[in-house]
Amino acid sequence: MSLVAETVRDYTQRLASDQPTPGGGSAAAVVGALAAASAAMAANFTMGKKKFNEVQADIERILEVLNTQQQRLLELADADADAYSKVGAAYGMPRDTDEEKQSRREAIQEALMAAAEMPMGVVEACAALLAALPELADKCNPNLISDVGVGAELGLAALRAAQLNVEVNLALIKHEDYNSQKRCRLSQLATEAGEAAEQAIEKVKEAIVA
Repeated sequence: MSLVAETVRDYTQRLASDQPTPGGGSAAAVVGALAAASAAMAANFTMGKKKFNEVQADIERILEVLNTQQQRLLELADADADAYSKVGAAYGMPRDTDEEKQSRREAIQEALMAAAEMPMGVVEACAALLAALPELADKCNPNLISDVGVGAELGLAALRAAQLNVEVNLALIKHEDYNSQKRCRLSQLATEAGEAAEQAIEKVKEAIVA
């Protein structure tokens, strides 16, 4: 059964349990999906309103981005749990002989790299949705402006949480080129997403005060 098909109560109880999955990577993906959904609500409350006719095409474009990333993040919430299960299985492989030890080492490295791709996907998805929020803050129905801010705050938190989960895997991966490429990409995305989130949050605060 899909984790994200569970109730919020069931998912959080499973997350809090002594079971290995779901873990932090899956939780980050769920938070990212909530970020996209919160911002999407502001967009949906703007769509089809005569008062906002001039920005309908822009809002529709932004909404497509948010909906796409929300779905991607929900899929990653399940994929992360599956990937982590495979890491556990690799660590559980026999290691009585030299051949078994070598096979186990290779399997662990392969599983860790696959596992790193899941939270990396969460970082990318959160960066994509956050990039859309400054424009949304400028053009959405002002009655829903705080939901854009919620989306920015949650999206940035999800990105940073996912970044931690990538780093946890990279610390155990022995491929220097792979690690270097991932860390470079992480740094770039985190910087760009942080700037976008701060821009959106500042616009929201200015609108609320005004």
